[in-house]
Amino acid sequence: MSKLVIVESPAKAKTIKKYLGRGYQIVASMGHLRDLPKSKIGVDIENDFQPKYINIKGKGPIIKELKKYASKSDMVYLAADPDREGEAISWHLSYILNLDLKQKNRITFNEITKTGVKQGIKNPRQIDINLVDAQQARRVLDRLVGYNLSPFLWKKVRPGLSAGRVQSVAVQLIVDRENEIKNFKQKEYWTIEANLKSKKNRKTFNATLDKKNGKKIEIENEKQADEILKDIENEKFIVGKIKKSVRKKSPSPPFSTSTLQQEASSKLNFTAAKTMQIAQQLYEGVNTKKHGMIGLITYMRTDSLRISNEALAAAKEYILKNFDEEYLPKSFRIYKGKSSAQDGHEAIRPTVIDLSPVEVKDCLNSDQFKLYKLIWSRFIASQMQDAKYNTASVEINCKEYLFKTSGSSLKFPGFLAVLDDKKDENQTLPELEEKEELEPKKIEKAQHFTQPPPRYTEASLTKTLEDLGIGRPSTYVPTITTIVARNYVEREKKALKPTELGETITTIMKENFSNVINVSFTAKIEEDFDRVADGKLKWKDSIREFYNDFYKTLKEAEKNTSSDDYRLKDEETDEICDVCGKPMVIKHGRFGKFLACSGYPECKNTKKILIYTEGICPNCNARIIEKKSTKGRIFYGCEKYPKCKFVSWDEPVSQICPKCKNTMFKKKGRTKKTYCIICDVKEDEKTK
Repeated sequence: MSKLVIVESPAKAKTIKKYLGRGYQIVASMGHLRDLPKSKIGVDIENDFQPKYINIKGKGPIIKELKKYASKSDMVYLAADPDREGEAISWHLSYILNLDLKQKNRITFNEITKTGVKQGIKNPRQIDINLVDAQQARRVLDRLVGYNLSPFLWKKVRPGLSAGRVQSVAVQLIVDRENEIKNFKQKEYWTIEANLKSKKNRKTFNATLDKKNGKKIEIENEKQADEILKDIENEKFIVGKIKKSVRKKSPSPPFSTSTLQQEASSKLNFTAAKTMQIAQQLYEGVNTKKHGMIGLITYMRTDSLRISNEALAAAKEYILKNFDEEYLPKSFRIYKGKSSAQDGHEAIRPTVIDLSPVEVKDCLNSDQFKLYKLIWSRFIASQMQDAKYNTASVEINCKEYLFKTSGSSLKFPGFLAVLDDKKDENQTLPELEEKEELEPKKIEKAQHFTQPPPRYTEASLTKTLEDLGIGRPSTYVPTITTIVARNYVEREKKALKPTELGETITTIMKENFSNVINVSFTAKIEEDFDRVADGKLKWKDSIREFYNDFYKTLKEAEKNTSSDDYRLKDEETDEICDVCGKPMVIKHGRFGKFLACSGYPECKNTKKILIYTEGICPNCNARIIEKKSTKGRIFYGCEKYPKCKFVSWDEPVSQICPKCKNTMFKKKGRTKKTYCIICDVKEDEKTK
């Protein structure tokens, strides 16, 4: 008896094949096979928003192959990823292969291990139409918004633009933050810090001025600071109240999709897209020495913090085996997710707890190892005892002034024992006694200015979207990728900065579509999708409610706005057209800004805007320029391309290699290394 199992990717197929063995044919659909057409809206609005799906162009050979395998099989299992998107892929496969929707042929794997795969095969179910409908609702609604808003933008701003429901809100958040930064008014303030020495043990520490006559002190300018310094000159510093305690620090919960993206950005300098790409590889399977092909982590698109009882027991066993009993809490740590979290999956965790990062290091590439270590360590730490610190807070009197200081030292590492960073940022104070006189070594004033809120990064934007209830684990990366690719937002190192185009689009949305494209309404739509998935709302009802208001708003905007209201103006430049001699201007195109002759349409000369670096091409001695990939990532290449094909992801710097005299490059990452791309000269440079 032959059985066909259809998964999404070849890597996943390879791993599953190992566990199912003979009698099973494992093939990959390579993702979606049916979708709405690209050339038209593909939704019959008059027929109650009926979607018109077609086979995706180029997928014909795969469909033909799947039909051939299915015709020779006694049973077809649909094993796409365990989420709404995977459910929709399975539903479309049922249509293509003419399978009975009432048949129990849908299987899911939360983890691709022997246990996970065997359990999935033993527990087939019918396709969950509620999950399919939730995916359809999102797909159809986004198509209705995009295919109606885009022509409006073509008329009002420029041709070739497109808009999206969630993407527009994400851009709006970034633009609003930029406006906060622009409108921020700096406020000057000063601090006074005393470096004090204990006369008994001769150790020094710092204390900061906090109060005067029992009231919080605010020093607004240097004059006030100087007056205080003069007032306490040659005065005695006497130890006042000393408060000692033990502070506990609890571990963080295991990762969800958004927290994994945030931590990978902070600790590993990974983009959200890169994090999810590597996580997918770890989930689908890698070849290990001990277990062969195995998925190392559970499914990586989840907003749940739930952990299975089996995994909790395995974590307890590992901790007892590798640490003392005091490192284990009295009971399992159970973490609660947000009320809006979909609890269909566990949190992201290692599938085999005993497979520590060290054991699989030789089986993984560098990035896979870093991410697996992050996931494994976070999970083990989440089931360990609190860390404990001895803390002391001290008040120090000087005339009517009160200085404060605090310090801490690690008493018991607890969960920190499994993490790399066991340091505490606080200073360690010497043993002090009340009424003890201290020797002032140095008293200094320092000027400060209040700082504006920081720009969003991918990580902080993802967190904000999640906190606001906008999007779901599967949508964060596509949303950010899309707004960068459309040139509404650009990356400036890690920060996301709106372009002029993004600011213009946001202005249009706020002035014309504030009732349907905003934070609260978009979050409400996400809640509707969840209700559809739970079977509490019909998907077409959710579309109908949204579309009626949206369409009315669109028609009013078309009638009440002029094409001149939002048209982007060309920027003048000093560059002269080398064809007709007229000035060149900066225009906005589908792929960003470019130079064009101001004499258009008589002269149609255009040029790319080149951003020159300090580097010289090691191949042909031309200048190295900054470029952007289709996904918005910055890289560097020779200005003579395509004649010279030199490219590098690393940034060229002004330093010259002392050995071969070529430009040196700076590695990306937390600890930057300056190196020569030609010879072996290297120079370490710590991040400032």
